[in-house]
Amino acid sequence: MAVDRDHVLRSAAALLTRKSTATMDEVAKAAGISRATLHRHFAGRDALVRALEALGIEECETALDAARLDEGPAADAVERLVREIESAAGLLAFLYTENQLFEGEEQNQGWTRIDDRISALFRRGQLAGEFRIDLTPAWLTEALYGLLASGAWLVQSGKGAPRDFRPMVVGLLLGGALRHPAQPREES
Repeated sequence: MAVDRDHVLRSAAALLTRKSTATMDEVAKAAGISRATLHRHFAGRDALVRALEALGIEECETALDAARLDEGPAADAVERLVREIESAAGLLAFLYTENQLFEGEEQNQGWTRIDDRISALFRRGQLAGEFRIDLTPAWLTEALYGLLASGAWLVQSGKGAPRDFRPMVVGLLLGGALRHPAQPREES
């Protein structure tokens, strides 16, 4: 019987986003295969995490394309991006905690491409006067990642409703990032 690698990866992602400490035995069971079969496809947890990383990058790049980041106001593009990436937020939250993916010489260049595209969106919003200029595009990008991960964990834990994910992530990010007109000075 042929093993559907995509099914195994998506099953592993679904499990690990709920239980990041799951064993390879638990991953195999979730995928409906034996541990030996899982090991033939992924030599160990590190190989599985690297394959999940590739899936996460693919999901992000697909969301970035679908969000049409260069169209319309930047704030609207941020909202479209959060909507498009929402289904992958749990996987991204898991990957966000896997420090070995972001250390050393072997860092996947896909993350750099994603960072660059999101940072360019924030830079565009700053140049258009939509976003604060005292927050760097890199900082805003990392804040977005953090909010996506936190929102995913909140929903997965049952402490937040899935319908609240998008408005809360977008509202909190843009509430802090939007440029507000200068407040009038008080008369002395």
